[in-house]
Amino acid sequence: MSRLGKNTFVGSASVGERGQIVIPAEARKSLGIEFGDKVLVFGHGKGLLLLKAETVTELLSETLSQASSLERLLKTVQEQEVDESKS
Repeated sequence: MSRLGKNTFVGSASVGERGQIVIPAEARKSLGIEFGDKVLVFGHGKGLLLLKAETVTELLSETLSQASSLERLLKTVQEQEVDESKS
């Protein structure tokens, strides 16, 4: 699966009678979106943001992992500051 470049225009879509849109084929192919995949829709400013559900899960996992690493780093720095203040 390749990725689209940042802020890449991949086509247009019309909203159907029932509010449905078709994601352009190039975008589906580039992002690995297949029939049956769950896509989450977020309001973003004056538009919409569509993300595969698994992408959101990956982003959240990465963010939590990075937050845990940052928390450990901050704890180490705080412990070093306490040790230095005792000296």
